[in-house]
Amino acid sequence: MELLNHLVLGLQTAATLANLFYCFVGVFLGTAVGVLPGLGPTATIAMLLPVTFVLPPVTALIMLAGIYYGSQYGGSTTSILVNLPGEAASVVTTLDGYQMAKQGRAGPALAASAIGSFFAGTVATFLIAGFGPPLAAVALKFGPAEFFSLMVLGLVASVVLAQGSLLHAIGMVVLGLLLGLIGTDVNSGTQRFSFGIYELADGIGFVTVAMGMFGLGEIIRNLENEEERAVMITKITGLWPTREDFKRMVAPILRGTIIGSALGILPGSGSILGSFAAYSIEKKVSKNRAQFGKGAIEGVAAPESANNAGAQTSFIPLLTLGIPSNPVSALMVGAMIIHGIQPGPSVINEQPALFWGMIVSMWIGNLFLVILNYPLIGMWVRMIMIPYQHLYPGILVFCGIGVFSLKNTEFDVYLMALFGALGYLFSKLGCEPAPMLLAFILGPLMEEYLRRAMLLSRGNPWVFVQRPISATLLGLAVLAMCSVLIPAFSKTREEVFVEGSG
Repeated sequence: MELLNHLVLGLQTAATLANLFYCFVGVFLGTAVGVLPGLGPTATIAMLLPVTFVLPPVTALIMLAGIYYGSQYGGSTTSILVNLPGEAASVVTTLDGYQMAKQGRAGPALAASAIGSFFAGTVATFLIAGFGPPLAAVALKFGPAEFFSLMVLGLVASVVLAQGSLLHAIGMVVLGLLLGLIGTDVNSGTQRFSFGIYELADGIGFVTVAMGMFGLGEIIRNLENEEERAVMITKITGLWPTREDFKRMVAPILRGTIIGSALGILPGSGSILGSFAAYSIEKKVSKNRAQFGKGAIEGVAAPESANNAGAQTSFIPLLTLGIPSNPVSALMVGAMIIHGIQPGPSVINEQPALFWGMIVSMWIGNLFLVILNYPLIGMWVRMIMIPYQHLYPGILVFCGIGVFSLKNTEFDVYLMALFGALGYLFSKLGCEPAPMLLAFILGPLMEEYLRRAMLLSRGNPWVFVQRPISATLLGLAVLAMCSVLIPAFSKTREEVFVEGSG
């Protein structure tokens, strides 16, 4: 009964005219971002953060969340029609979705993506509603030592799930932690690592870092490797799947939803890993495994369900613990702080309208996605055919305006350009930037909780292993790091990503 009352509160919050409008704007922009390769939800949310400063906190977060899970949906359109994933989690969809389009079955492929995404999103929304409050209640018992250990576990998990070299991932985490130290020390009031540059006295803005690494860096990479985008068909008919298609879709959607919901909570690339894992499992358990890679509808339904479920369950650690599980939720943490909301377990008690309003808005947003995308498939097809060289100047201008508006200083624009060059360099070196951004956001919080724990324990470092919850979290972090060192696991880790991107 209490859950029902909370959902009613969420419906009253999310169903206001303003929140419905910005939820629609969010999923619309998210779909457009997913359709256009080379931008991505992280850069888009970073660019739109200054726009949300004038909005109420609930409205701003509803719109930003809509951009995220809308991009998961939009990426399937280019994967199926162009064989070019608009978003990283849609890489696997290209394997069978594009083959279905070549066979004249683009309609059923897009329908399988829509149905799977809507079902998975609905289930994930109820999971957040069901497991969020109990998890937040447990987190209220956390002290500084527990929160520090939890953040250590989060960073270790982001290293474990990062693509490519383990050494590169660890290096990116260390770099993020170092960048987070720049600025004025809260306790002593002295400047650290600012090198006499007064613009760095308040530290580096996370929007500047995110926009440079994920926005400009991706633009440079796409200009270097611009591909010819040949759309298979410009008019799509027969959207509704056949009865046989429905029979083959049901089990993969269920399995993909379960896998994506579980893996989406993990820090790093949980939703991406979920889509890869769902596809790999379907190849092993499906009765039609011989058709995989040749146009199997299961190869579209399972990963699309998984990545949409993972995108939404990634909000569980964000809303209940205040811990971001991926770069997008790291930006959401920043947005909450900018709007005067302290992320963490207290949000559910102190800001119930925000917590439950966001949950209900996710279901409404998924409904918008189904209603929005079927009639507008023709428009998305035309957007795909826009040459990239006509898109990037506008993206660059918008990035520059967004960063400049934060502090009204051109120094941040130069800083964004520097991080854009670093983002391009890291992509050439095979270094994934996601662990760096997570460490950059969590670093200052980790330092704060470390200092608090040491003060409360009178300088006793054993406090982190003497408290049961803290010791358990640190033990899990050690086990996670050790698992990477096992050759069999490392080989599997590489094969999963190679297979998904091949």
